[in-house]
Amino acid sequence: MELMNYIIIAFKVIVGISILNVWLLQQNKPTRWRGGDAKTIVEEFTVYGFSKNFCYLIGFLKVSLAIILMASIQFEMLTLVGSLGLTALLMGSIVMHIIVKDPLYKSFPAFLFIVMNLIIAYSTL
Repeated sequence: MELMNYIIIAFKVIVGISILNVWLLQQNKPTRWRGGDAKTIVEEFTVYGFSKNFCYLIGFLKVSLAIILMASIQFEMLTLVGSLGLTALLMGSIVMHIIVKDPLYKSFPAFLFIVMNLIIAYSTL
């Protein structure tokens, strides 16, 4: 296996585990990346003007796509679904940070994961 393949696998693991960490382990903990002054993910979605149900829908999609992205290490055909699906949702995160006038640094994790996901997607072409 060549170096680029190992890098793509690393990106898949980093993005996948990071998304799972945020949505499953850190959901009720404050971080400096949350929108507005939110302490939890549900509060963050409230800052953005969204309902708790919408938060749960996005959480379900992000967790599912993170699992799909990691499964794509073994099942290559899942790569584009996981990487491009997460890219779309992460773009939405950046847009919401901009709309609520968050400092730019709060969008950094989403931006970094978008770049990684686009590299992953490009590697399948």
